[in-house]
Amino acid sequence: MQAVTPYLNFNGDAAEALDFYAAAFGGQIVHKQTFGDTQGDYPVAESHKDKIMHALFAAGDLKFMVSDCPPDVSVSSGDAVSLALNFTSEEAIAKAFEAIAEGGTITMPLQDTFWGAKFGMIKDKFGIHWMFNYDTPKN
Repeated sequence: MQAVTPYLNFNGDAAEALDFYAAAFGGQIVHKQTFGDTQGDYPVAESHKDKIMHALFAAGDLKFMVSDCPPDVSVSSGDAVSLALNFTSEEAIAKAFEAIAEGGTITMPLQDTFWGAKFGMIKDKFGIHWMFNYDTPKN
């Protein structure tokens, strides 16, 4: 079995979210297809043609997929799942934490922890929960 790949659903702002994550994580949108791109196979309302049907995002080993909901379907963000990120440097975690916090809510500031890591949590402006971790080197 391979690693779990999160699939994030949005209510019409998936393209904005992809651009936000690409800037925050220094990643790239590997693949992006709109509902309009599939019109021959999947009829869709005119108002939904520019919405994301499927996209793949990657930044290093981090990969996730996104989609806008089809017309007449919506999602609400919940508190049941957080995406946990592990970083390889203090600089990288600080930069990504600051970027994802923009417009969101820091639920736990980035801080040193009793388990020997720098750790923090954010609910981003799209309602996605993130956990940031950097295991600090042992002296």
